Amino acid sequence: MKLKTLMLGAAAAFAIAPAAFAERGSDGEVKIIYWQAPSILNPFLSGGTKDVESASMIIEPLARYNEMGELVPWLVDEVPTVANGGVSEDLTQITWKITEGLTWSDGTPFTSADVKFTYEYCTHPEGGCAQLTKFEGVSSVETPDDLTVVVTFEGPTPNPYGPFVGGESPILQAAQFADCLGAAASTCTEQNFNPIGTGPFVVTEFKPNDVITMAANENYRDPAKPAFATVTFKGGGSAQASGTAVMETGEFDYAWNLQLAPDVIAKMEEGGKGKPIAGFGPLLERIMLNNTNPDPNLGPDERSVIRPHPFLGEPAVYKAMSMAIDRPLLVEIGYGQAGKVGCSWVPAPEAFASTFEGCEVQDLEGAKAMLDEAGIVDSDGDGVREHNGVPLSIVYQTSTNAVRQDFQALIKDWWEQIGMEVELRNIDASVFFGGDAGSPDTFQKFYADVEMYANTFNGTDPQAYLGNGLCDKAPRPETQWQGENISRFCMEEFDALHAELSQTADMAERQRIGRELSAMITDNGGMIPLVHRGRLSAHANSLGGVVLNVWDSELWNVADWYRIDM
Repeated sequence: MKLKTLMLGAAAAFAIAPAAFAERGSDGEVKIIYWQAPSILNPFLSGGTKDVESASMIIEPLARYNEMGELVPWLVDEVPTVANGGVSEDLTQITWKITEGLTWSDGTPFTSADVKFTYEYCTHPEGGCAQLTKFEGVSSVETPDDLTVVVTFEGPTPNPYGPFVGGESPILQAAQFADCLGAAASTCTEQNFNPIGTGPFVVTEFKPNDVITMAANENYRDPAKPAFATVTFKGGGSAQASGTAVMETGEFDYAWNLQLAPDVIAKMEEGGKGKPIAGFGPLLERIMLNNTNPDPNLGPDERSVIRPHPFLGEPAVYKAMSMAIDRPLLVEIGYGQAGKVGCSWVPAPEAFASTFEGCEVQDLEGAKAMLDEAGIVDSDGDGVREHNGVPLSIVYQTSTNAVRQDFQALIKDWWEQIGMEVELRNIDASVFFGGDAGSPDTFQKFYADVEMYANTFNGTDPQAYLGNGLCDKAPRPETQWQGENISRFCMEEFDALHAELSQTADMAERQRIGRELSAMITDNGGMIPLVHRGRLSAHANSLGGVVLNVWDSELWNVADWYRIDM
């Protein structure tokens, strides 16, 4: 299987002229499988991709990104720019004009009041919002009339497309979520499991961490869409079982995130029922380093809050850990042509990717020498080095997945070779990437020393994504453990440079600042980049209209999917 062929085919192979939909729902059922099961359908309460993408079939943003990474209008007439008068000349304001006649799935009008409410919901001082960086720098959201939204920023904002743009920043219905502001947000089970939306489908039943059933939205804006009357959205299992269910048995129509070895994918494709699709965006597999103390002897609201970590803040330690890793081998065994050595927090677009000298070369002896020089040695002969009397003993956690467990085993061995003690822990992906504030096992809570996962961002400008490194975005008890700064990284210099990025218009300068911010995280103990991953999914040969999108939700154009007669 050649990734290049797949990437070229991702847009072209499915550019079959869309079937003339006879009528909404005429193609029956479509079956989707995500081996990481959705736990909630409110992306403001979860940073998990599986929750964001399942919700994207129901609730939508004002604008989103197409398969080319271009910003396109969704619930508005056009994307505001300086040229069309939608963005003020001084770059402090953006005005969105909502398309007339849009309704929610319950038949009520979609208005600017819903957009303003969504801002108030996510930025409520007593709440916790997983997508808060989308609203960084916003001073107000006003609604001069039912179809106009005016977003004002604290200062000139050359990239005003954070709020209400992309699958991570959809609009909530004000009437449905009115009683869910602030600390009450996570208690609104009915709303979070059954959101009213403007998307092509509505929820008929949601079983967290299991299955979602949906039906065509009878009030969807295009009377001929969606072609499918119902959706079965199955969660759980494994990447291998998901791929098998589409490409070998034909039980499902679409399988997401097939994080499997290349030979496994190739064997599945021989089944003849479906085909893989792939493309490179900004998806990065990385190891996050806890900048706070996850000691279980601390209270549940002190773990991963109290600073500093006993030894992971020592440059010699995190640099040696990175040097010990053989990234080319990880790519080879885990992804083949669907992966590249990852050296930058933002691996794409390439102009924003920072450099990381020596990243591609494993240097175990150099790592040992660095620790020796820093005085971090094994003083008692038990094989484990100590830093200020504390053994370099860590808990290394990730989600349950064959590729990730292979990575864990290799990295554990390399780290133990340089004098560390490593305990491996893997957690069911539906729980790990869930947003349950009461669970000790979420990646946001981070009750471990290091954790491995991948994530990405919507669009081609990483400003909001880089905001995940801001000091005030760390998950903590008072935010119901929501927040995007998972490592709890905090540098005043980073915060100041990010503020400069938000006010910089020149693209070359934005790219330079972006590269510098990305390097700050890796150079100062926020994370260890591993693999720049291609997005790899699969669809049935009988499913038409699929266009893989690495810049937004993979399900961005589900309204256009249809059944091909085979």
